[in-house]
Amino acid sequence: MNVLSGPQPKTLPDHTQLPDSDGKPVENFHEHPQSILLTSSILPVLSALHPDGQFAIGQNSGIYWWITDPPLKGCKAPDWFYVPGVPPLLVQGAARRSYVLWQEIIPPLVILEFVSGDGSEERDTTPWEGKFWVYERAIRPAFYGIYDVDPGRLEMYHLIEGHFVRMEPNVRGHFEMPQIGVELGLRQARFMNLDLPWLRFFDLQGNLVLTGDECAEQALQRADQAQQRAERLERQLRSLGVEPSNGE
Repeated sequence: MNVLSGPQPKTLPDHTQLPDSDGKPVENFHEHPQSILLTSSILPVLSALHPDGQFAIGQNSGIYWWITDPPLKGCKAPDWFYVPGVPPLLVQGAARRSYVLWQEIIPPLVILEFVSGDGSEERDTTPWEGKFWVYERAIRPAFYGIYDVDPGRLEMYHLIEGHFVRMEPNVRGHFEMPQIGVELGLRQARFMNLDLPWLRFFDLQGNLVLTGDECAEQALQRADQAQQRAERLERQLRSLGVEPSNGE
């Protein structure tokens, strides 16, 4: 189905001519840190997958899928999404104010929504209005995820022959996205002073994909453990009457 069928203006509006905000505040304290976790951990993965740097990540950013009056009626703003094969900046280095499908053509590969109410909005199949319908029938990402932090639940859908089919988790309780080489799942942890079941990326062996801060913390822990082992060895040698060599 072509959502742009019917009479159209001679010149289609671009991202500079469309609203870049609906004026609504972020509805939960966890949404911002959740986006940080996803983006900071997946960036090295996507940079390796796209050595030319041709990809974009949106966080609570608008996707325009239909020309309407008012314009925001033809826009949805997923909490997080990833688009392969597009430049990170537009012509002359301009940052996107929004993602305009009729301007850039390529749909997101992954769209994620963080439930802020009872989940009905994220599952709404009302034609031309509901998020589920618009994502499935118009924007058409390969994967659509609905993450409910309370009670800690993730639903994933895969677009097959034009329709979302609900995915089954693997033995680890994760959902595989082989196009990116990762799985998506939940991990209970403390982040930014919030102890929650966070939505996280894992590799295809089930290992957590770490953020830069987590990598640095892990390196410090390894260095500290090595120092502790060295100190224990020195104490054991001295207890046997052997003076450890200082390496000189």
